[in-house]
Amino acid sequence: MGITRRQFIKRTGLATAGTLMGPGLFGNPFVRQALAETIGDRYLVVFYLDGGNDGLNTVVPHDDVGSLRTAYEVARNAGSGGLRIPPGDLLLPSLPFQDPNTNTQLGFHPGLGGFKELYDRGWLAVVQGCGYPEHSLSHDSSTRIWESGFPQGSGGLPGGTGWVGRHLALEYTGKDIPAVNIANSVAGEFKQSTTSVLAVRRLRRFGFPYDGYNPLDQAAKRAAFAALYDAASQGAEATISFLGDAGQATLVSSESYPALHETYEEERPDWDELYSEIDRGSATDLREVAKIIYGVANGAPGVNARFFRVRNGGYDTHADQGGGESNGHHYDLHTEVGDSLKVFYDDLDDMGVAGKVCTVVWSEFSRRIPQNSDGTDHGSQGPMFIIGAGVNGGVYGNHPNIDLLALDDDGNTAYTQDANPFRSIDFRDVYGTVFKHWLNMDQATILTSALSLDVGDPTYYWTSANFDLGFLP
Repeated sequence: MGITRRQFIKRTGLATAGTLMGPGLFGNPFVRQALAETIGDRYLVVFYLDGGNDGLNTVVPHDDVGSLRTAYEVARNAGSGGLRIPPGDLLLPSLPFQDPNTNTQLGFHPGLGGFKELYDRGWLAVVQGCGYPEHSLSHDSSTRIWESGFPQGSGGLPGGTGWVGRHLALEYTGKDIPAVNIANSVAGEFKQSTTSVLAVRRLRRFGFPYDGYNPLDQAAKRAAFAALYDAASQGAEATISFLGDAGQATLVSSESYPALHETYEEERPDWDELYSEIDRGSATDLREVAKIIYGVANGAPGVNARFFRVRNGGYDTHADQGGGESNGHHYDLHTEVGDSLKVFYDDLDDMGVAGKVCTVVWSEFSRRIPQNSDGTDHGSQGPMFIIGAGVNGGVYGNHPNIDLLALDDDGNTAYTQDANPFRSIDFRDVYGTVFKHWLNMDQATILTSALSLDVGDPTYYWTSANFDLGFLP
């Protein structure tokens, strides 16, 4: 006798699996079995600074060659509650670190010692002035825009897909799990409905959601689930077949991923301890990614993920932001992220894969140029960071014009695609460069299946793509 979709989902445990891991199977797929060879022997990590990072106090004008330092000092106060960072407190890399437009010497926030070290190796690219037209000052709206890569819509391209998700949908099937989110649910960047994405906080606690009744029957339960999934995979109805494929992958991944934790702890104890010494969420999350990469690099069975996403929150710094002092909130955030990524890449380098891992760091917007009493309000354009031993390190894009007379009515820098010295970098050009030069997509496919050009005034809207920004070979 035939069964309905609802009966099949309930009887095979997929409804329970989706409920435990997030908002449901199709909105939150979380399993992987095989990997197509789209990315080759490479990995992509997306790192989100949640809350709106203050870009002006992240990459800071050091001197006044192009009047940027003067404008900075007008906008940022000194003294109690002031956010101004003196030139002498900024971290100056040994490699050239100048704004390409004004030749102003730049410096990293004093909390970003990890970024300075990565930059000195040539492993970090700073892409200044990243934004999009008609920017939103809403966290939710702007986050959806960055995650989807589609500023002209409220939730992305059709289906609410993400910019990485559309690539995954092009290259993988329901049997695949090419991506892992270190989170309790699938992030917006990875959303799509074609392949599966693992969403898990800690590998050691990941497992198949068997019921708790009579654990001695687990082998029999597994055999029953495997038989159901196999039968469903052979079915003629697409939905049931997809669920069968996903179910099979669930079993494989739930038995394969936890072992990566034990292997890493046993074989890389010194590196495991370095993450623990940082003792922060970003370090712990990146260590989970490192465990998976180590497993893939060493041929762990049932594991082939190549795409990852991590997040660090706390950047909504309306108050108590702090300048360059070590007890400031922004200093604390920068230290956590910089030190964590530094240890992560040291770990990868020791594995021999630092040149195979590209990390894209973004935030939904920067902060306002003039400070408020002791913090900053929602802003517009800010820097992105591209990290990896395979990256062409340096400074790309122009520092935004922070002169008070050039700001909009909210005190934010103006996005422009006009051919002027302060031309903005549209964040979609950063995504497109990653697609083209890291994921091996041709530009025509990118513009038909992954990113959409704007329609409108070409001096303001993104009507001409530049997917050769140079930070990737």
